[in-house]
Amino acid sequence: MKLEDSLVDLRSDTVTRPSPEMRRVMAAAPVGDDVWGDDPTVIRLEMLAAEMMGTQASLYVASGTMSNLLAIISHCQRGEEYIVGQDAHTYKYEAGGAAVLGSVQPQPLQLEPDGSIALERIRAAIKPDDFHFAITRLLCLENTIGGKVLAMDYIDAASKLAQSHGLQHHLDGARVFNAAVKLGINVQDIARHFDSISVCLSKGLGTPVGSVLCGSEDFIKQARRWRKMLGGGLRQAGIIAAGGIHALENNIDRLQIDHDNAALLGNGLAAIEELEVDLENLQTNMVFLRTRDGNYQGLADYLQAQNILIEAAEKIRLVTHLDISRDDIQTVITSIKAYYAGSGGKA
Repeated sequence: MKLEDSLVDLRSDTVTRPSPEMRRVMAAAPVGDDVWGDDPTVIRLEMLAAEMMGTQASLYVASGTMSNLLAIISHCQRGEEYIVGQDAHTYKYEAGGAAVLGSVQPQPLQLEPDGSIALERIRAAIKPDDFHFAITRLLCLENTIGGKVLAMDYIDAASKLAQSHGLQHHLDGARVFNAAVKLGINVQDIARHFDSISVCLSKGLGTPVGSVLCGSEDFIKQARRWRKMLGGGLRQAGIIAAGGIHALENNIDRLQIDHDNAALLGNGLAAIEELEVDLENLQTNMVFLRTRDGNYQGLADYLQAQNILIEAAEKIRLVTHLDISRDDIQTVITSIKAYYAGSGGKA
């Protein structure tokens, strides 16, 4: 393997490393004790995030998983439930935290091909006022989901449905800036439809750690208490919060580069007959594909020897990000062509 800087890592946009400028900003950040509420850099980040989302307040937390958990248990009481997509991160990939730590029951529903939950499914899943059932309290959506962007008319309709049934409405917006860039709109146009929104700073925006949870002042006050209980109280966190400020001020518009690189990658790989590439749903920074021979491990092993990292899976996800250049994309396409032209792809 070559040095770390020569790796082409397509496993996720969580693998990004802070740029030299981001590191300088972080090293120079003024700090305090955030549990006491006197870290000036954390305060600045939270004010900036709230302003950008159009909410009253925000809370800096260690991860997107913590952010979503804080949202669910701040909206819901023990024995209540949240409606969520079957393959949504808040249900499938967060270790069951809402149920285990919050005693909040998930009600997972099948997702449509575009990543939405059909409104009729949501409506049918809302429990009647009957003591046999958990009280339906919250609707959770995700945008982007699997790299796909929820349509604005759907978001509006889902928000109105939630409101008409007295439900709170949370968005797992880990990559919501990718959605806004794709749609060519201000992120507030998305955020205004939700009572709370979680945004990851450590994915496409390129910071080493952290997410922000945005919502009303009362909601964030409740979430801050839960954060402390969960062990998420931060001390001199300005060092890492400074990376989030730098990302929000510099790394949003450039997400279009990641989208363009993903399109270049997807179209290049689609020309390889041994692959099935999902171009129909290639909207942002994720390319999904399958190998026709089912030998995805062989492909992953070969690419690793070429200093290219992918996750070996039946459905391979390739994720572009700020550490992936246009030249890297060409290198990946060339390497995969070479694999299938040689004995590896014919085994």
